[in-house]
Amino acid sequence: MSLENISSQLSGHISASKNTLPPVEEWHPDFCGDIDLQIKKDGSWFYNGTIFKRLSLVKLFASVLKKEDDKYYLVTPVEKVGIEVEDVPFVLTNWHWQDETQTNLVVSTNLDDEFILTKEHPLTIAENGGLYVSVRRNLLAKVHRNVYYQWVDIAREVKTDKGTELMLCSAGEQFSLGILEPRV
Repeated sequence: MSLENISSQLSGHISASKNTLPPVEEWHPDFCGDIDLQIKKDGSWFYNGTIFKRLSLVKLFASVLKKEDDKYYLVTPVEKVGIEVEDVPFVLTNWHWQDETQTNLVVSTNLDDEFILTKEHPLTIAENGGLYVSVRRNLLAKVHRNVYYQWVDIAREVKTDKGTELMLCSAGEQFSLGILEPRV
C-alpha cells in the first residue's frame, strides 16, 4: 500500500464540492497494515521521514482520516492503513467572530477546516490541561497557544460548581478555558 495507491483510489470518491467529505464511516475495507506516515504534534505530515510539501495532498489524506479506538487510519473503499499520530491530527490555528454581535466564535484548523464552536464542535480540556476542539467525526484539533492567549483576553471569570472558571461563550454555550480557583 502506497500513498499513490490511496490517492488514485480516492479520485472517483472525492466530491467536487469543497464542503463534502468522503463517507469513510460507510467504508469498511480490510486492514492492510501500517504505513510510515506520521502526523506530528505541530500538525505537520511526514511520509517515510519526509515532510509533505503539497497542502492539497495533506488535505486529501486528511479527508479520509478515521479514528477507531485509539488508532488512526487512512481509509478508502478498498483499503485501510494505519498511521501514527503523535497527539491529534489537527491544530486549531485561527478564530474570529462570525459578525459584530460576537455570539458565534468561528474557528479554523491548519488544514482550513472552518466551523463554529458549538455543542457539536465543543471545546474540551484534556487531563494534561491541553485544550481540544472536535473537528469532525471523532477527530480533534489541539488549540494552538496563540489562540489560547487570545481567548484568555476575551474570556470571562464565571463561578461554577468547580470554582471560578475562565469561560468563553459561543452559539449560546459556555466553554471553559480552565479553573482559576477550585471550589473549596
